[in-house]
Amino acid sequence: MDLLDEPVPGVGTYEDFNTIDWVREKSKDRDRHREIATKSKESVLALMKSISDAFSGWLLMLLVGLMSGALAGGIDISAHWMTDLKEGVCLNGFWFNHEHCCWNSNETTFQERDKCPNWKSWAELIVGTNDGPFAYIMNYLMYVCWALLFSFLAVSLVRAFAPYACGSGIPEIKTILSGFIIRGYLGKWTLVIKTITLVLAVSSGLSLGKEGPLVHVACCCANILCHLFTKYRRNEAKRRETLWRSFFAALVAAFTLRSINPFGNSRLVLFYVEFHSPWHLLELIPFVLLGIFGGIWGAFFIRANIAWCRRRKTTRLGHYPVLEVLVVTAVTALLAFPNSYTRMSTSELISELFNDCGLLDSSQLCNYANVSVTKSSSNALPDRPAGQDVYTAMWQLSLALVFKMLITVVTFGMKVPSGLFIPSMAVGAIAGRLLGVGMEQLAYYHHDWVIFRGWCSPGADCITPGLYAMVGAAACLGGVTRMTVSLVVIMFELTGGLEYIVPLMAATMTSKWVADALGREGIYEAHIRLNGYPFLEPKEEFSHKTLAMDVMRPRRSDPPLSVITQDGMSVEDVESLIAETSYSGFPVVVSHESQRLVGFVQRRDLVISIENARQRQEGVVSASRIFFTEYTPPQPPNSPPPLKLRGIMDLSPFTVTDHTAMDIVVDIFRKLGLRQCLVTHNGRLLGIITKKDILKHMAQMANRDPDSILFN
Repeated sequence: MDLLDEPVPGVGTYEDFNTIDWVREKSKDRDRHREIATKSKESVLALMKSISDAFSGWLLMLLVGLMSGALAGGIDISAHWMTDLKEGVCLNGFWFNHEHCCWNSNETTFQERDKCPNWKSWAELIVGTNDGPFAYIMNYLMYVCWALLFSFLAVSLVRAFAPYACGSGIPEIKTILSGFIIRGYLGKWTLVIKTITLVLAVSSGLSLGKEGPLVHVACCCANILCHLFTKYRRNEAKRRETLWRSFFAALVAAFTLRSINPFGNSRLVLFYVEFHSPWHLLELIPFVLLGIFGGIWGAFFIRANIAWCRRRKTTRLGHYPVLEVLVVTAVTALLAFPNSYTRMSTSELISELFNDCGLLDSSQLCNYANVSVTKSSSNALPDRPAGQDVYTAMWQLSLALVFKMLITVVTFGMKVPSGLFIPSMAVGAIAGRLLGVGMEQLAYYHHDWVIFRGWCSPGADCITPGLYAMVGAAACLGGVTRMTVSLVVIMFELTGGLEYIVPLMAATMTSKWVADALGREGIYEAHIRLNGYPFLEPKEEFSHKTLAMDVMRPRRSDPPLSVITQDGMSVEDVESLIAETSYSGFPVVVSHESQRLVGFVQRRDLVISIENARQRQEGVVSASRIFFTEYTPPQPPNSPPPLKLRGIMDLSPFTVTDHTAMDIVVDIFRKLGLRQCLVTHNGRLLGIITKKDILKHMAQMANRDPDSILFN
C-alpha cells in the first residue's frame, strides 16, 4: 500500500520555529496550478473553479485593504480621543475629543480656539476653576493617573492574552516573510489585543508611535483572511508572495481610510504641509547638517537601545515587565506635563513643528515681533525678528529634544505595542525647527552675509523653519531605520510635499552614510540579531574565503551524519533515530557504505506518515521495513507489510560540492530561500549546511558569539 495515494493530514506542514522550504512550496503550488489548468478544459464547472482560483488573490487583497484601513482609522480616532481624555472631557458627549467638542461651539475665539464652554478640564470639573496652583496640581495629578491606568491596562492585556502583541513587530515580520514560522504571531488573539493595547499605549503618552505596530496589525489581518482561501491556507510560500497585489490592497486601504477621515482634514496624510516659499540651493548646507545629526542620533539610539534591551533580557529587570512599564510611564508623565511640547501627543507636536507660520496662526512658535504685512495674494510672510514667545518656545523645544532622545531609548522594546517612526521623527523635527528658526534669524539680521546675498533681500520670505523640521524628521528616521528611497516616499506620503524631495534625499543619504560609518545595522536588524531570529540580511556582504566543507556538519570531531537508507531500515530503526536526535530532517542514501544520495525527508513528515500507517494500514509493526525506492522488492513469507514512503521524500534536494565557496552558498540561501543544503564529494554525501549553520559562521567571522544565533 502506498500511503501517499491519498493526502495525509499534516504532511508537508511545518513545526513552530522552523524555516519553510521555499523550493518545495513553490513546486507544490506549480503542481496545483497545473492540475487546475488541466481540469479547466474538461468541464464548465472546472473552468469556473479555475477562474475563481485566479480571482481569489485579488479578492483576498480587497478584504485585507478594507480590514486594515478600517482598523487603522479606528485606532487613530480612539487614540486621539483617549489622549485628550487625560486633560479633560466634553460635556456634549464624553466620546468627543477636544477638537471635535469645540467644532460646533459659537463661543470659541480665534486667539483661544482650543477653549470652549463644552470642554472642561479635570480641574474645572473637580474644583470649579482652571486657574491657580491647586487647579494646576489637580490637572497634573489626573494626567499622571490616566497615563498610568492606560499603560497598566496595555501591559496587563499583552501579558495575559497575547505576549506576541508587544513591541513594533517589524523585526518579526521581516523574519516571518523570509520563511520562518512563529505560530500565533499573526493570529486572531494577537490582532485583537494589539489593536486594543496600541490605542492604550499611544494614549498613555509614552514616547512611542503606532505606525510600526500597524504593520503587524495589517499582517495579522492578511494571515487570518488567508485561511478563507485554500491555495493560501495550504501553502506557506504563497502567503508570503503578494508584492504586486499589495499595491491593490494599499489602494483599498487608502480609500477606506479616506472614507473614515480620521485626521479630520479630508486628506490622506497625517502631516499635511503647504509651504509658500521655495528652498534655495545654498540651504542644502543646513539640510546636510541635519542629515549628519540624524545619522549620529540614529547610531547612538541603536547602541543605547540594544544595550538596554540586552540588559532587560539578562537581568532581573526582564522579570517585572508590568513594573517597568509603570515606572517608565510615571517618569514620562511627570516630566512631560510641565512642558507644553512634551505634554501634547507626539503626532500633534510634529504637526505643529512642520507648520509654516501664516497670518492665521496663533501658535507660540509663530509669535514674531513687529509684524507689518502688506496684503498680497500669497499667504507667505517675510522673515521677522523672533518675539519673546518664540525664544521661550526654543528653550522648551530644547528641553523636549533632550527628553525625547533619552526616554525613547528605554521605551522602545517594552512589553507594550511600540512603534519608532513617530518618536524618531519628533526628535528630528525638533532639531530641524530649532535650526530653521536660527537660520531665519540669521537671514533677518545678517542678510548681507555671503550665504544669503543675492537670494535673501530684506523683507523677503527666505527661510521656512517648517521645512527644516520636515527634513530633520526624515534624517533622524533614516538614521535609525537606515531606509533611503522608501523613507523619502514615506515622508512624501505623510506630508504631501512633492517639491521638497531633493532636500529630503540629501538629508536621508547623508544620515545613512554617517550612521553606516558608526554602525552597519539599522534598529530592526539589530533587534533581529538580539533575539536570535534566523534571518539572512540581503544587504550584508560575505567577504571571507571559506568553503562549504568548513561550515558543514558533521565536523571532524563529530559523530557521523544521521542518515536513512532507502530500503534497509525498519520502522523501529527509524523511530529510534527520530527519538535519539532533534534534527528537522534526514538525508536518504542508497546504503551506509556507498553514501550515494537519493533524497531528503523531513522529520515531521516521517513521524506523521508512520503514525498514520500504524492507524490505517493493517499489520504494520516495529519490524515492518520502510522503502523509499520506486518499486518494492519481494518480501519473505510471513513478514509484516512494508511501508512505501517515497512520496514524502524530496527527490531533488539542493546540493553543493565540498569545495564550493561560502559566499556562493550564502547567496544561494538568500535567493532561493533554502532551509538546508547537502554537501557532496564525487556524488557521495559528506554533510549538511542549514541556515542556522550559515548564521553561526557569519557571526564567528564577525567576531561575535556564534551561540547568540539561537531563537530566544
